[in-house]
Amino acid sequence: MIIKGILKEELSNSLQARRAYERSLAALPKGCLVRKIIGGHAYYYLAFREKGRVRFAYKGKLSREDVRKHEAARRSRARYRRHLSDIKEQIRFLRKALRGQKPA
Repeated sequence: MIIKGILKEELSNSLQARRAYERSLAALPKGCLVRKIIGGHAYYYLAFREKGRVRFAYKGKLSREDVRKHEAARRSRARYRRHLSDIKEQIRFLRKALRGQKPA
């Protein structure tokens, strides 16, 4: 059947896209940059989760360029997570359709 072949191809493409998004997410730095003002000077810390707890790693005084890089990485991470969520939902739908179930 033609439709089943198309669904299988789309599932294969979706699985490849999921792997690509997961690799891209793994390549990005973890955590979020936090700015604290101490004694009138700005110091930066990297906030991240480790074993279910929020940890802070001291980064010191950062240049504007470094701050922009961290913010760009944070936005990219959020974008990849949204795409990954969407693609996972699509994979579930395609697998149900290939099994012959009605999608919910």
